[in-house]
Amino acid sequence: MSSSKFYTFAHILIMSTLNSPLLLGTENIRKLLIKYSLPAIVSMTAASLYNMVDSIFIGHGVGAMGIAGLAITLPFMNIAAAAGALVGVGSSTLMSMKLGQKDVKSASIILGNVVLLNLIIGSIFTIISLTFLDDILRFFGASNVTLPYAKDYMTVILFGNIITHTYLGLNDSLRASGYPKKAMYATLFAIVINVILNYFFIFIFGMGIKGAALATVLSQALALAFIVIHFSDKKHFMHFKRGIWQLNPKIAKGILSIGLSPFLMNACASMVVILINNSLQKFGGDLAIGAYGIVNRIAFLFIMINMGFNQGMQPIAGFNYGARKTDRLMKVYKYTVACTTCVVIIGFIAGQFFTHELISLFSTDEKLMELAARGLHLVMAAFPLVGFQMSTSSFFQSIGMPQKSIFLSLNRQLIFLIPFLFILPTFWGEEGVWLSMPFADVVAFITAAIMIRYQIRKFKKEPK
Repeated sequence: MSSSKFYTFAHILIMSTLNSPLLLGTENIRKLLIKYSLPAIVSMTAASLYNMVDSIFIGHGVGAMGIAGLAITLPFMNIAAAAGALVGVGSSTLMSMKLGQKDVKSASIILGNVVLLNLIIGSIFTIISLTFLDDILRFFGASNVTLPYAKDYMTVILFGNIITHTYLGLNDSLRASGYPKKAMYATLFAIVINVILNYFFIFIFGMGIKGAALATVLSQALALAFIVIHFSDKKHFMHFKRGIWQLNPKIAKGILSIGLSPFLMNACASMVVILINNSLQKFGGDLAIGAYGIVNRIAFLFIMINMGFNQGMQPIAGFNYGARKTDRLMKVYKYTVACTTCVVIIGFIAGQFFTHELISLFSTDEKLMELAARGLHLVMAAFPLVGFQMSTSSFFQSIGMPQKSIFLSLNRQLIFLIPFLFILPTFWGEEGVWLSMPFADVVAFITAAIMIRYQIRKFKKEPK
């Protein structure tokens, strides 16, 4: 994408959030980064906590095998999220562009297509998944012991899958149509309801892992109702109305093509989790998979906070890149790297020195806690390097270089991690599975450093 085209796209997105987009080229970079990052951080952290809630309640209310069974479902949940992102990210981006062009009619048609596409994709996903559920879960690493737990959880989740897809898609539309706070409140509302329902379903009604799944679906259904009420109100310029409930091939193609990149990245992440689960099953057994489920949830919290900072950086970097203000561009990049690095350093310290306190949130099973503690120490070994790699990837996306961004996003997960997963366990067994993750982080860090150094040199050679 040329700098002029990227500037136009950034300008469109900015118009919906600031009274004067020129502020991105003049206002203090630190203030801008905080202003843009804070809502994203809240939303991302909320999403991470949403995933943690089920793990915590299942760990204490169901037991170690419940945690292991839940860990088996993680690739399933990621693939479902990938399918949701396919529509959600694509539609919100396209809607922002249409609204920036003051094409409310097309934006309204996009809103209708969000619902229709989610109904279609959600239904197909549910039917296929339920038909082959046992085989899929075994492929994901389930044993005879953990299969019943994973199946109980996923059966309920899959029956509510259409609700989840529609909720996520419309929440993105709510944000894109100028109501980011309302979208954030919907997410927070779902989390609070999920916590309350988890407690009642697991500890009061004794529904076990099915109760956790039901709490998830019902909390999202209530959040969806909140969003539907908003879009049903005719006083909002973007609302449900006649004429939008027909699938538009051109718009559907645009939504799916834009959403393809996050879909592929989520799908690849799911494949990696499947490989990790199977490797841990081979070398460590069910409890090792449960331990990874705990470690993954802890690390994911810090990763999601960093994603919030990176989302805040993108419009600022995009605007200043288009305006050829290289000094401001590099300043926001450096500030973002500093912020994300601080976050992962905090994660590293928490993982290394407050291990027991973190893991005890999820379980009191001594063997599971021991395995999770060892895994957390190893996985977090190179964690301070992760912030730089993530921010560099987002930086390239911000300045219209999606190929470099996608490469940096996938190289840790695919190019580096998968070979380590096949090589290291042959020497160190279960410990080799854990070590493959920090090894991949180090190589990904070095790759990002080389690429950003080359890019900075190109900036310096460009005429002012």
